[in-house]
Amino acid sequence: MLTTNLTSAYLCTQQVSVSMLKQRYGRIINIASVFGQMGQAGQSNYSASKAGLIGLTMAIARELGSRNITCNAVAPGFIETAMTEVLGAEFKESAAKQIPLGRVGSPADVANAVAFLASDEASYITGHVLNVNGGMLMG
Repeated sequence: MLTTNLTSAYLCTQQVSVSMLKQRYGRIINIASVFGQMGQAGQSNYSASKAGLIGLTMAIARELGSRNITCNAVAPGFIETAMTEVLGAEFKESAAKQIPLGRVGSPADVANAVAFLASDEASYITGHVLNVNGGMLMG
């Protein structure tokens, strides 16, 4: 879990930052999780790896910011994907009741957040975790 969710992002950032530093421009966007911010019973390894990714995001933002390179994270909540498709209907209904918007998110919701952070409109945002969770976690 740590290799997939944290080490891979570190190694990828290490590789792309070389050319970004030369260009004095770049956008790094990590995909974290709401559970990296609030934890999840039975998934301590997943939660820890995503929390580590949030810490990595903030450290990279500080390290590369002076070179016009931003680093942010998107933290999805319950999103309708192949991974969540296998969950039972009862579980999904229960999860949706815990979300203030009353529904699970879509991959497009996450993609739109990533597109925004990659855009020029987000040029003054760095070290931020953008929650895409329908209000599941606030604060």
